[in-house]
Amino acid sequence: MNERFLRSIRLLSECYQRFEQVSSAHVRTVGLTPSQFDIIATLGNTAGMSFKELGSKTLITKGTLTGVIDRLEARGIVTRTVQSEDRRSTIVRLTAKGESEFKRVFAPHVQHCKRSFLAYGEADFAALERELAKLKAHLEAAHRQSDEAEKKPAQVPANSTNAGQA
Repeated sequence: MNERFLRSIRLLSECYQRFEQVSSAHVRTVGLTPSQFDIIATLGNTAGMSFKELGSKTLITKGTLTGVIDRLEARGIVTRTVQSEDRRSTIVRLTAKGESEFKRVFAPHVQHCKRSFLAYGEADFAALERELAKLKAHLEAAHRQSDEAEKKPAQVPANSTNAGQA
């Protein structure tokens, strides 16, 4: 089996893994884990957000998110506030210390990661973004089709109850 798309998917995956390695190594040099940085970067310049919103924006799983928030809260970087309108909803916000941490780490990290893209010109970025957007749209369509297929009840062929009986 020599499927052409597999080479492209592999290359895309390898690029993502290499970028994560470059990013994670730098994040660790500033004293954070990648998940901690992700939360601080996501909450930076916002009034805070719910666990659900934070989970969807960071792509950190719910179980992991709770533990990371616990550790950031213990360090005084984030705070949790239960919403008075909906006690099931908790808003996570950066504290003053968290805002300082965001300012300390975010811009330098962006500059560090940007180095990998210095050889790219505007046309390169436009072409890359166009192709990635096209791939994303196709993958989202395939996902929707899979979801729809899973929701449909299994079709039982006519006369299947008598199959094999003579």
